Amino acid sequence: MSRYYGQEDITPQPGRLMTPKKKSAKLLRCPTCRMLVRLEDEDFPFCSDRCRKIDLGKWAMGVYKISSPVLDPEVLEKLGGLSGGKEGSYDE
Repeated sequence: MSRYYGQEDITPQPGRLMTPKKKSAKLLRCPTCRMLVRLEDEDFPFCSDRCRKIDLGKWAMGVYKISSPVLDPEVLEKLGGLSGGKEGSYDE
């Protein structure tokens, strides 16, 4: 069976009980390149400074967006009155 880089082997070994293993460190995947990253790593949740900068660049270019609309009236007022003109008018 072929495996991809970073893919864990989960094939059961003959004669071995399937008991959960105790992990000494929690492992997660880098959101940029999907490599395994330990919680104690310096660049967590990224595997390296390079992946951290790639992710920052995606935020700066607008690739990532906050999907929920801003509904707080105070925040909308601070953003320039994007509340649809329901509150107050310029005719007063």
